[in-house]
Amino acid sequence: MTTYIFPGQGSQSKGMGGSLFSEFPEFTKKADDILGYSIQSLCLDDPLQQLGKTQYTQPALYVVNALTYFKKKRENSKEPSFVLGHSLGEYSALLASGVFDFETGLRLVKKRGELMSRSSGGAMAAIIGLKAENIQAILDNNHLTNVSIANHNTRTQIVISGLKEDVLRAQGLCEQAGAMLVVPLNVSGAFHSPYMSNAQEEFELFLKNTAVFRFNPPSIPTISNYTARPYKAENILENISKQITHPVRWTESVVYLLETGEQEFIEIGPGVVLTGLVNRIKNGS
Repeated sequence: MTTYIFPGQGSQSKGMGGSLFSEFPEFTKKADDILGYSIQSLCLDDPLQQLGKTQYTQPALYVVNALTYFKKKRENSKEPSFVLGHSLGEYSALLASGVFDFETGLRLVKKRGELMSRSSGGAMAAIIGLKAENIQAILDNNHLTNVSIANHNTRTQIVISGLKEDVLRAQGLCEQAGAMLVVPLNVSGAFHSPYMSNAQEEFELFLKNTAVFRFNPPSIPTISNYTARPYKAENILENISKQITHPVRWTESVVYLLETGEQEFIEIGPGVVLTGLVNRIKNGS
């Protein structure tokens, strides 16, 4: 069996997409019309140094992931057995499974990026070498209630999220507890934490009040970051909105897929970050 995995924020880099924009001019034009700027220029040249800003990063990655998928589909018409995306990458997975079309997904991602970019005062950090339960115990024992686990990337690569000063304190405590490495992430807000509740609420209203959005049942089993289980047609809106404030259960999602049988994971999009995470999960680390 084959699973396509789609990367999220953090995998962006200047030059991503390469020749894809000229290979798929119709989708490139649609993206320009929806976004109001040249997606090709942003991804290839980044003249205004905007690619690292959330409101630009998310649409850019969605488009590059989508075009990469379209090219893969053109070369190999066989559909994958499953699709899975990391955070923002989940929208690419939903596109691949036919839940919505390219334009709808881009409009959703554009709004999501705008809302998430408004968050301030938060921080995130990757803790490498400690398990989630050890990190949670550190947070609990030190009354760091303003910090929560945001990403379960592997069993020993965990991302924490919360108020900046508390995340900084948690970083030091995790180092004292034996973390191999602590890496502050270059983000503006406390993503995948309760501090994104305003963004989640506004996004829910956007979903419910915009009559043009149409969602189809997934044609390919699509694993949800929120539940670590396949999407159900009746839970599409709940999954994509709650994803904003809840942790990305990547490890659990990959383990679930591994338990269904032998899997080949193919990363669709820029970079190989997710491939590395999957390999570590397979190896038990």
